[in-house]
Amino acid sequence: MRKNIGELATRCLRRFESCDFTCTETATAWHNDGKGDQTIDEKPEQLEPLADEVDPLRFYITRQFRGANGVIQQQVLRSKTSDGSRSDCHAAMYFRFDGHLIDRMEEYAYEMPSA
Repeated sequence: MRKNIGELATRCLRRFESCDFTCTETATAWHNDGKGDQTIDEKPEQLEPLADEVDPLRFYITRQFRGANGVIQQQVLRSKTSDGSRSDCHAAMYFRFDGHLIDRMEEYAYEMPSA
């Protein structure tokens, strides 16, 4: 088992905050949006418009479970737009790694307006 695969997943999220998706060439992603599997190259297309509208774009990990080659975690993407409105996107996310690169991501997410 990798020395600290949980920390590796956390570092990947920090890179995602700046739309840096360093993954294997064959990496795939699944989201609960009904589109099925996607290439990892499509993930930045989802976050880049959001990154331009919110400040800051930040993931908060609430729980994390580590395995030999993967991590499953619960997280919240908190955002605040320029007009001051806030929202939370809650998600359960699975990362599978090949070495130090993401090879597979699966994400079930739902957005909730903040009070």
